[in-house]
Amino acid sequence: MDGRSDAESSSSLSLFAAVSYGFASMAMVFINKAIVMQYAHSMTLLTLQQLATAILVHFSRGTGYTKARGIDLSTAKKLLPVSLFYNANVAFALASLKGVNIPMYIAIKRLTPLAVLVAGCFMGKKRPTTQVTLSVILIAGGVLIAALGDFSFDLFGYSLAFCSVFFQTMYLVLVERSGAEDGLSSVEIMFYNSFLSLPFLMFLIIATGEFPDSLSVLFAKFSSLSFLVILILSLVMGIALNYTMFLCTVVNSALTTTIVGVLKGVGSTTLGFVLLGGVQVHALNVTGLVINTAGGVWYSYAKYLQKMSKTSKLAVTVAEAHRK
Repeated sequence: MDGRSDAESSSSLSLFAAVSYGFASMAMVFINKAIVMQYAHSMTLLTLQQLATAILVHFSRGTGYTKARGIDLSTAKKLLPVSLFYNANVAFALASLKGVNIPMYIAIKRLTPLAVLVAGCFMGKKRPTTQVTLSVILIAGGVLIAALGDFSFDLFGYSLAFCSVFFQTMYLVLVERSGAEDGLSSVEIMFYNSFLSLPFLMFLIIATGEFPDSLSVLFAKFSSLSFLVILILSLVMGIALNYTMFLCTVVNSALTTTIVGVLKGVGSTTLGFVLLGGVQVHALNVTGLVINTAGGVWYSYAKYLQKMSKTSKLAVTVAEAHRK
């Protein structure tokens, strides 16, 4: 009974992690798009999000609300690459949203599973199944077709989005490995990530010339209630996205996190055509996005079948072992 209860509890946590990450990720795309339309200093915004996360976890640990351990130097050194790749991903994603509309941004980000699979091959993991390979090709083909029909095409914005895909792949793979090898919780990884990010981000906002103009613009916009609401939402959802993303990756896997990202993109793409503007509808654009979405759904289904097959084989193996 205890084994069954533990399995059910683990399954519930895995489902909660995946669903909550999906909702947080989808909401964050629109919130980020809304705020960069009013406040162009994306690096300063990212710094504020990370600062809010670090402060929240620090006080939560101090009050006993969370059992996250304090900073350990050896662990910090191991997680430094995770922090660098994470911030590079978010920074490039925020910057790309200035020139790329939401449907196309989501279509490009759906290339992350392809990158994760390629990274897995280099790391010695076995080759993907035929269905997974074909679905990834469909996703990539959809992005190409949609780009050909995107009249608002911005080469710089597209380049930034592709860079974001690369950095997202790297930090997801590293988070999965760090959680498994070091036994770190999602809150601890989130705290390390935020804490290690701050010096790097402070250097960037100075090096890129955002500071101190970004702060004066920020203070000037405090008189706008709508901007304040969006800014607070951005900070809160930034914390929620960090937590759910790390939780999903640690509890499930890097690949599961990318699958959830693909599925939430279906709803985000649809909403992206009607919210916040910036989308010029064209036959090629719509066709490409439909193909891209279909590839994403097929990919998720193929990975689900693959996981179910492994679970069935494991159950048979365990049953045979008990008979002996």
